[in-house]
Amino acid sequence: MAVPKKKTSKAKKNMRRSHHALAGISLSICSKCGAPKRQHRVCLECGDYNGKQVLATEAE
Repeated sequence: MAVPKKKTSKAKKNMRRSHHALAGISLSICSKCGAPKRQHRVCLECGDYNGKQVLATEAE
């Protein structure tokens, strides 16, 4: 079984883990109602997706 010859330093360990951070969600603006929404998802305010009405909302 392979055994490391040297201890991995804190700096080297943290450099390896530099890509493990979580990225924040990106929001876009709904073209129909102007509400912020997540990309590639149905707008929860108006129920519109890609120019089509796909959800029935209470406002209608």
